[in-house]
Amino acid sequence: MKEIVVVDIGGTHARFAIATVEDGKVVTLEEATTLKCAEHASLALAWEAFGRKLGRPIPNEAGIAIACPISGDILKMTNNPWVIQPSQLAQRLNLNNFVVTNDFGAIGHAVAQIGSDYMQHLCGPNIDLPNEGVISIIGPGTGLGVACVLRQNGHYHVMETEGGHTDFAPLDSLEDRILVALRERFRRVSVERIVSGPGLTNIYEVIAELQDLPITLKDNRLLWTTAIEGTDTMASAALERFCLSLGAVAGDIALTHKASGVVIAGGLGLRLAHTLPHSGFAERFVAKGRFEAMMSDIPVKIITHPQPGLYGAAAAYASKFKDVS
Repeated sequence: MKEIVVVDIGGTHARFAIATVEDGKVVTLEEATTLKCAEHASLALAWEAFGRKLGRPIPNEAGIAIACPISGDILKMTNNPWVIQPSQLAQRLNLNNFVVTNDFGAIGHAVAQIGSDYMQHLCGPNIDLPNEGVISIIGPGTGLGVACVLRQNGHYHVMETEGGHTDFAPLDSLEDRILVALRERFRRVSVERIVSGPGLTNIYEVIAELQDLPITLKDNRLLWTTAIEGTDTMASAALERFCLSLGAVAGDIALTHKASGVVIAGGLGLRLAHTLPHSGFAERFVAKGRFEAMMSDIPVKIITHPQPGLYGAAAAYASKFKDVS
């Protein structure tokens, strides 16, 4: 059994924890320490701050998830001033072995390894995710993350994608009008413009415009809270449309991947765990014409683990270095 440090780096926060891994699997994940990125000038300084909070030496093995594409040797995040160079991490963080993965790639590893206790049933047959085949993962958050996991012969492989940037396809007259309105704001309307945290604001503002009503909720966080609580009619209407669109997009991605299972992840996925089962998500997910029967046979889950990014970073390390003692 090996002890490692795991990190989940986002635009606003960096989360650290200690995990233990063995035989390619995550055994334990300790409580997370959350640091504000803006209060630390670099990953190395945040790493040291975590070490002080930990009160003992940090392990020299690490799994690191970063909210940006993992390409080249200079990694930059949109809302985080840190510049991370994977080639320099061993020296700067005193690491012997480490793995760097995209944050949604880490979610893929979490889905591949996490137990059914952290999978809430959403729709389709109420069975566990299959041990063979493709599992599609859709994660609405600041953007729309999409990945898939191929399970085959007792092994798995995570594939990160840019599926959140496919074109938005309206399915009724209201969505036709939403698309026309958003075309005036954006050069191209991708599904991420609708199915994401900021997407709810886009829907809300267009509905207000179509209804000739004032926009009273201008803060995105307040809009989400109000919509989920159901205390504003127009915010609730926007959330209903969001859930419909998420169902349609999840179904499209499952078709594209020829998935045998689907997982809804991301911060909004967990936040909507009590809303989605009572929305139009399921109807839109299966509404794929000649493939409705096939879609109805796909189990759809919501991942409910409190720290799937950290768990996934540990799983990514465990998978890569399972034969290293």
